[in-house]
Amino acid sequence: MNLATATRSFITKSLAGTALVIAAAGTQAADYVIDNKGAHASINFAIQHLGYSWLTGRFNTFEGSFSYDAEKPAASTVNVTIDTTSVDSNHAERDKHLRGEDFLNTGKHPKATFTSTAVNNVADGGFDLVGNLTLNGVTKPVTIKVSKVGEGKDPWGGYRAGFSGETKLNLKDFNINYNLGPASESVKLWLNVEGIRKK
Repeated sequence: MNLATATRSFITKSLAGTALVIAAAGTQAADYVIDNKGAHASINFAIQHLGYSWLTGRFNTFEGSFSYDAEKPAASTVNVTIDTTSVDSNHAERDKHLRGEDFLNTGKHPKATFTSTAVNNVADGGFDLVGNLTLNGVTKPVTIKVSKVGEGKDPWGGYRAGFSGETKLNLKDFNINYNLGPASESVKLWLNVEGIRKK
């Protein structure tokens, strides 16, 4: 091999290596901000009332972000902060009780947080999101069953990705010991998250 041939070979290999690096960088997870300003995300809950009906509500104020790559969903991460004083069950007196020491104790713990630690059982666009939930001053691991709703460009020049998730919390795990009866020892949570990709 002469010098010219060797030089061309070196340049070709270098360019190929650079292309691989650029391609790898292009597949890195993208960062998203949860679109709560447009009310395109929600955190809802439901708990049985005396075993006769379901009481439903939501948290009106929260914020968060997530990182997601469709090619590597197991590398996803999520962080959410909830203003527990924004609890809303469509009943002012009940909401006052929920904010009190019997339940959310918002005077001492006005925020709840969720920080993901792992993604497991990835299949068919869904996965189990594992993380630490801090509620009422207590931190416990929880698993959220997540399904992907979709992703793509929006009409305003941005790019969005959306997911829904659900989990169940045992109230006593978070030091909420108010006796609501045996049918009301746990609460269901439904989360609908739409994120706007950061530019």
